[in-house]
Amino acid sequence: MAIMRRAMRWMWAATVLPLVLTVTAAWAQAGADGPPPPPATVPAIGRVWPVGVRPPVLRGWEPPATVYGPGHRGVDLAAAAGEPVRAVAAGRVSYAGKVAGRGVVSVALTGTDLRTTYEPVTATVKKGDEVAAGEVVGTVEPGGAHCGAGACVHWGLLRGEAYLDPLLLLPPWLLDLGPSRLLPVLGVPLPEG
Repeated sequence: MAIMRRAMRWMWAATVLPLVLTVTAAWAQAGADGPPPPPATVPAIGRVWPVGVRPPVLRGWEPPATVYGPGHRGVDLAAAAGEPVRAVAAGRVSYAGKVAGRGVVSVALTGTDLRTTYEPVTATVKKGDEVAAGEVVGTVEPGGAHCGAGACVHWGLLRGEAYLDPLLLLPPWLLDLGPSRLLPVLGVPLPEG
């Protein structure tokens, strides 16, 4: 009887315990709210702003504390209704259509695991189209529900199902106004010598 108990303990330790440890480790890594967050690195591959030259950011990215928690999963950019919306980087259109009554365009960025979204946008492209950086993908629809009475574009960035700050796609020279530049002064004589 003692031998049988030892054999059963050994079988439990050899089969059940590793399974319990594996499941527990996977659960701990995933956390209670879902998968672990993606790496924070986002390549600065953007070449243009989605709208305008350097539009005002009406509302910035506010990452949620949990998967379904409150936050702002993108940035809202000031834009006029009918204004062209451009792809910030090269990619393939993965979606162009309506979601909850609003037009959405989503572009999977070439050479990355990232995709950008633009809404509310009336698409001028269709799913599967290849787009270059700066190419028009649609126009701003009037009256965004989250922008008050005016129009704006909600620009999002995703890696898998995780939302990231889309401004990370833009290189510093697009985010900043840049350094001061000295221009020639006309009408002033050059020094002699």
